[in-house]
Amino acid sequence: MYAEERQQVILERARSRGRVDVAALAESFAVTAETIRRDLTVLERHGVLRRVHGGAIPVERLGFEPAVSAREVIMTSEKERIAKAALAELPAEGSILLDAGTTTGQLADLLPMDRDLTVVTHSVNLAMQLTNRPNLTVMLVGGRLRSRTLASVDAWALQALKDVHVEVAFMATNGLSPDRGLTTPDMAEAQVKRAAIASSRRCVLLCDHTKVGIDHFARFADLSEIDTLITDTGMDSVVAAELAAAGPRVVQV
Repeated sequence: MYAEERQQVILERARSRGRVDVAALAESFAVTAETIRRDLTVLERHGVLRRVHGGAIPVERLGFEPAVSAREVIMTSEKERIAKAALAELPAEGSILLDAGTTTGQLADLLPMDRDLTVVTHSVNLAMQLTNRPNLTVMLVGGRLRSRTLASVDAWALQALKDVHVEVAFMATNGLSPDRGLTTPDMAEAQVKRAAIASSRRCVLLCDHTKVGIDHFARFADLSEIDTLITDTGMDSVVAAELAAAGPRVVQV
C-alpha cells in the first residue's frame, strides 16, 4: 500500500470512529509506529486531522473547519464521480447556482461547453474557474469574504440571493445526518446556504460519504428540502435508505 492510500484509510477510520491510535494503526498496517506518526503529521498539515497524545482526532469532531486547499486533496476520485453524475441534473438552459465547495468545484470544471447557462455563485474561486467560458454568464454574489471557504456571506450576499431565482441549486455541506439534516460550522455561511436553497426550483446536494453522521454547529436545511442527494458508494446502504426515507432521491456513484 502506498503512503497516500494508507493515509486515506487512516482519515476514513478517524472520521468513522472519532479518533485513531498510533499503536493500533501500526499493528493494522504492519508498519512501524514512526511511519504512522509521519502519516498523521502529513494529514495534520493537510488540515484534516489534529494530533493528540497517542493518536489523532478528525478536525470535524473538534469543531474546526478545514480550508479549501485542505479539502481539495481529500476524496478526489469520489468527488469527481459525484460531479459527473450531477451533470444529469443540469437544465437544458436557464440558470443554476453553485454553492461554495470542492465537489461543486469539480462540477464547475465539467460544465458542458455547448449549453448556455447563467451560473450564480458566492464562491470567488468557482467564479474564477468559469471566467473564460464564453457559453456561461457568471453572476458573482458579493459580501464579506470568508478566507477559509472563499465564499461571500452576510447582508449583501443574502440580499442578492433574495432577488434571484434559479432552476437548480447544487449545494455542498460539511455535515449530514437524518436527525439534524445539513449542517456547517459557520452561522453566516449557513444563512447564505439557506438563502441559496430558497432561491432554487430544485436542490441537488453533492456530498461524499465522509460527511454523513457528522453534525456541525449551524443547521441550514432539512433533508425534506433536498430533491436529490448524489453521493458515493462508500455510504452504507442502510444509511442511504434512511436518508432517502427523509425525503431526497439518493444516487450512489
